[in-house]
Amino acid sequence: MSVIRAIQQAMAPCALALALGVFSPPAVAIVEEITAVFRPDPNDHLNNKFINTTPQSGLCPWHVPAKCEAANTFSIRNSSFRARSTGVIPAYPDDPRKSAYFKVPSAFRDVTVRHRGTGNVETVQMRIAGIGGRWNVPAVSVWHTPQAPWNRYWYGAPLPCLPINYIAASANFALFFWIVPENAGACSVTNGYDIEWMSYSTLEYGYELKTPNPLGMDTGVYEGSITYTMGPGGDMDFGDAMIPDENILTFNFTLTVEHVLKVDLPPGGNRVELLPEGGWQAWLNGGRRPARLFRDQTFTLAASSRFKMNLECGLVIGNTCGLRNGEGDQVPVQIAVSLPYGLRDQYDQPVNKLPLRLDGVGTELIQPNQYVDNRPATLHFEVGRDDVGEMLKAPGTTYSGTATVIWDSEV
Repeated sequence: MSVIRAIQQAMAPCALALALGVFSPPAVAIVEEITAVFRPDPNDHLNNKFINTTPQSGLCPWHVPAKCEAANTFSIRNSSFRARSTGVIPAYPDDPRKSAYFKVPSAFRDVTVRHRGTGNVETVQMRIAGIGGRWNVPAVSVWHTPQAPWNRYWYGAPLPCLPINYIAASANFALFFWIVPENAGACSVTNGYDIEWMSYSTLEYGYELKTPNPLGMDTGVYEGSITYTMGPGGDMDFGDAMIPDENILTFNFTLTVEHVLKVDLPPGGNRVELLPEGGWQAWLNGGRRPARLFRDQTFTLAASSRFKMNLECGLVIGNTCGLRNGEGDQVPVQIAVSLPYGLRDQYDQPVNKLPLRLDGVGTELIQPNQYVDNRPATLHFEVGRDDVGEMLKAPGTTYSGTATVIWDSEV
């Protein structure tokens, strides 16, 4: 909104226009970096959790690690945070917002994280699960006022917050930390006597994360952020008596996914010889025509991520690879794959002799429900009965061809 004011002078008429603007102070932010990583654990194939790698600080790691561990929480201390009282804090306020008051976003909120390379998005959920810091008051004997529950509340915790039962204090300051249950309301402390002034010189918070299943995520780095407002009526609300210098709290997330996808063929496994059941000798000795030519080639597979399988052929016949002899005769060879327990197809079915085709249909998505660590798998190669009959019309010739099986993690 602007105001225009005209000023008339007696001697020489003129007008002076003054544009007056109403400006809001710039947002002042606290920024925290949250990091987590997923690596497959060979000793725990069912593990599908991120490990929080954010450095801890404050009360939990430095003072009461055992108590925080028992409460399944931890703390981060921000020493740049400041909040100051707006005036005298009354002994028994008629509104808890006029006292030491804390209301934090204890309900889970969605955070979108995006892969740096692929642009794929996932959802992380976060909530504030603990609150603490350092308060400062005039050097008076606050701990020895008989009618004041001051000591009890800060050492313990006012409901609905929960205590870790620890405080580090002197006559005029204290460090405290409370656990905040999910969907909790405000926690406030009644003074018991007037406090001339009060300030907070650090802020500590614990948080709880719900991360997506990394087995369904791409290898690489996902990034995202969530922002909370601070101040009266904000997400981080310290009441009306305590006003923070900062009014924005932002958490930046970096989630790193380090998948494994490894295929190992045994020595010589890249050369496949197709034979009839029991070998050629039975047919050469006057037996019946072979029903098929086949070979099951085993390999080992390690996989913690989804992938697809593709087929490339030196000779293409229809939707599969082909074999050719020196005279130019051709026959198709059918190729299929069986994968170990823990890997499922796109219909959540076990992968058992699943056909591999040039168009990739049927093997567009193989997904793990656990980490598969160097487990045996099989490629199946087969020439069917009718095509074997065509091959036997040219005895003594050799049919050969190439087939390339591709495991692709970029799904």
